[in-house]
Amino acid sequence: MNTVSLGASALKVTPICLGTMTFGEQVSEEHAHRILDRSVERGVNFIDTAEMYAVPARAETSGATETIIGNWFAQRPGVREKLVLATKVAGPARGMQWMRPDVSKAGIIEACEGSLRRLKTDVIDLYQIHWPARNVPAFGALTFDPAKNKPAPSVLEQLEALAELVKAGKVKAIGLSNESPYGVHEFVRLAEQHGLPSVATVQNPYCLINRSYENGLDETCHHLGVSLLAYSPLGFGLLSGKYDDTGLVGNAGRMAIFESMRQQRWGRPEALETARRYNTLARQHGLTPTQLALAFCYTNWRVASTIIGVTTLAQLDECLDAWGTTLSEELLAAVDAIRWTSRDPAQ
Repeated sequence: MNTVSLGASALKVTPICLGTMTFGEQVSEEHAHRILDRSVERGVNFIDTAEMYAVPARAETSGATETIIGNWFAQRPGVREKLVLATKVAGPARGMQWMRPDVSKAGIIEACEGSLRRLKTDVIDLYQIHWPARNVPAFGALTFDPAKNKPAPSVLEQLEALAELVKAGKVKAIGLSNESPYGVHEFVRLAEQHGLPSVATVQNPYCLINRSYENGLDETCHHLGVSLLAYSPLGFGLLSGKYDDTGLVGNAGRMAIFESMRQQRWGRPEALETARRYNTLARQHGLTPTQLALAFCYTNWRVASTIIGVTTLAQLDECLDAWGTTLSEELLAAVDAIRWTSRDPAQ
């Protein structure tokens, strides 16, 4: 694989990134280390994690994923320097009482220090705000409601905290996640106005059953030079085909194991119904559902790097082997035809 630049930063990453949110819940530390080893062996240089992981979020596993990665670094001298490491500071608690209540300047700095300790590293290459501090529709909410606005740390305060971390050499570049066009514009505008580091990336969902990034955010990021890190390219497994026959229960996948996940946008009946249509389309064109779903991201001009999440070595190899899959114009037209009638059921 080639490498790509992230925004205007100096970071150069592979177009496939290893997501790690299952480490410490579905994946043991020993097996997580094997997945990390295989990922590096196969040329991936980009790892993404977050202070709140593992998922689904629990007080008992908060920070576990970073700890597992930090232990892996400690046991593999020289590996850390070869990799681009991304992590995220959690936004407002969203029911997670064990997390800090906001992303104030002090909160961001405290979170970064904790991540550095758990990751056993001196610097985080890409430090991201996991979700906005302000009221914004995200994680399945579809519309903005100003009545839900409440006091929150300002964008400028968050930028000042991130700038302090960059100046101290603890962070190289900064990014956003689960953001809107307005949010990206504000972060970029205020950074330019106040001479602060600008955002290099936005990490948002992007897949066949959630192309909401194309509803204006793609234009925003293109003109502002912000790179997309596409998460959930397999739609929480729905686009792998594993749920086509069983549905979301009676299966070994995370949507079957964790009832809380079935209450989210990925668990909507419309999401599974639409995923089945894409999966059938893939088979009709001689591809596996995974190949179609990943190639849709891998070959898309909007995507800088696609974040793959796996629980087994076989899944990792399948996702990496899909690199190089091409999609014909006929197939892409058929994909768009499904979206025209089904839109974004997992938005």
